[in-house]
Amino acid sequence: MLTLLAYSMIIVFMALIMSGRATALIALIVVPLVFAVIGGFGADIGPMVLSGLRAIAPTGVLLLFAILYFGLMIDVGLFDPLIRLIVRMSKGDPVRIVVGSALLAMIVSLDGDGSTTYLLCVTAMLPLHRRLGINPLILPCVTMMSNSIMNIAPWGGPTARVMSALHLEASQVFTPLIPPMAMACVATVAVSWFLGVRERNRLKKIDVSALHMEASPIGGDIDLDASDAPRASRAMMAFNLLLTIGLMVCLVLAVLPLPLLFMGAFAIAISVNFPSIKDQKERIAEHSASALSVVAVIFAAGVFTGILSGTKMTDAIAQSVVQSIPTSAGHFLPLITALLSAPMTFFLSNDAFYFGVVPILAEAAKGYGIAPEIIARASLLGQPIHQLSPLVAANYVLMGVAGVEFGAHQRFTLKWAFLLVVVMILAAGLFGIVPLF
Repeated sequence: MLTLLAYSMIIVFMALIMSGRATALIALIVVPLVFAVIGGFGADIGPMVLSGLRAIAPTGVLLLFAILYFGLMIDVGLFDPLIRLIVRMSKGDPVRIVVGSALLAMIVSLDGDGSTTYLLCVTAMLPLHRRLGINPLILPCVTMMSNSIMNIAPWGGPTARVMSALHLEASQVFTPLIPPMAMACVATVAVSWFLGVRERNRLKKIDVSALHMEASPIGGDIDLDASDAPRASRAMMAFNLLLTIGLMVCLVLAVLPLPLLFMGAFAIAISVNFPSIKDQKERIAEHSASALSVVAVIFAAGVFTGILSGTKMTDAIAQSVVQSIPTSAGHFLPLITALLSAPMTFFLSNDAFYFGVVPILAEAAKGYGIAPEIIARASLLGQPIHQLSPLVAANYVLMGVAGVEFGAHQRFTLKWAFLLVVVMILAAGLFGIVPLF
């Protein structure tokens, strides 16, 4: 009964999102509450929701101050030189711009944090995409594809979880996956090139000289020559650049918790760039609407995950999947794990899959002489699909800064994410990293 309730809730939720009948904010709140009541958990809804909110609170704080920080950096013109450089290099060609967006996201994604990647890459590239009239769904698509590959790094979420769950080292799990990741990167560039060529053919002729007014993804407009906020002096620009680089280094090294890093960086940046309290209030107010829309969805996701975990629906889904694998298919467990990793991490959180499902699969695989590290590698191959999940908090940052609907993004990107999963599985089999047969 609980398993049926869990699958029904997920199906209804996805149907509402994908069809555009409800926004992610509303669906994340209403759907789990309704199904919790139907399942007879009405009396326990409060504690379950509060538990989910407590778990998601650090992410909400992180995104709030990250949006404020990068919004402030846009105001003072930190990214203007980068945009000018990209304009000169792209020469108004959609192919170069789309491929460049994908490559930039691959580099930035090395920090292992999807939210930071989306904020930086979309902030830098969206003005060009908008000014040239490129399909607004392309930038979030190629950015997400790049991030989904690089997120497999040991300091990223999924790999760290599976290594912890199965007590493995990075050399056993991540290092062998480098060739499939490289193949997926090539596939991402190829898809970006294809999308860029398609946009070039659609747009035909582009006036490069018109590239001066750029729409900002985080409130207001970016004009490369002027702005509502005063542009920083060279000395202040150097300070802002060093502060941002220092912030990124601290993020990678995990010097302090991520929310605290962004809170501190924002406090320093706004105090130095805008000493006047009046100016500080204006800057915060300028970006409050964008920040609120993203953070509201993050806390709504806490309702969904809190009820999903509190009602044990997550455990029911995990058990139903494992029990459905016939004994005769034991020798195919690496392939089965690779195939399951896409839908399972889409409908469940990374924690639920890597701490709940993967250990069970690894234990079953031992009986067939299959090492745990093989199951661990296979479980990471579905990450491109996972990145489209409504349970991934960074997605709401991407939607907020890119200004597109989540359902539209999923419909546009799903086929390309599926292609990446196929490429990674085939490459893993080809290189003998995950034996498929």
